[in-house]
Amino acid sequence: QVQLVESGGGSVQAGGSLRLSCAAFGYAYSSNFMGWFRQAPGKEREGVAAIYAGGGSTYYADSVKGRFTISQDRAKNTVYLQMNSLKPEDTAMYYCAADSHATYPLLRSEYNYWGQGTQVTVSS
Repeated sequence: QVQLVESGGGSVQAGGSLRLSCAAFGYAYSSNFMGWFRQAPGKEREGVAAIYAGGGSTYYADSVKGRFTISQDRAKNTVYLQMNSLKPEDTAMYYCAADSHATYPLLRSEYNYWGQGTQVTVSS
């Protein structure tokens, strides 16, 4: 059974940093895509960043380029999202997602496995 467990959310002031973690269990991690998505109240879930676990290629939404960094620890089957220079508009529930392949890694419909989410709140 595939399980994705996120951690690291919290509250921070604008300009601050947070690091999210997503541990994958019961999954052939090394050959798959892992992504971070977020959903603010009343908005659609959007792709933030993704990584191809096999080769390390990364993908970012324009809104977070230069501020967020996705990385992985393959020994721990864990993917991270380092978020710097946070803005109030980054406030959302952040979800980890995984799948065996993804033609468009930042597209929600590409992923079949999801974590439970972790809340990030950025105050001005």
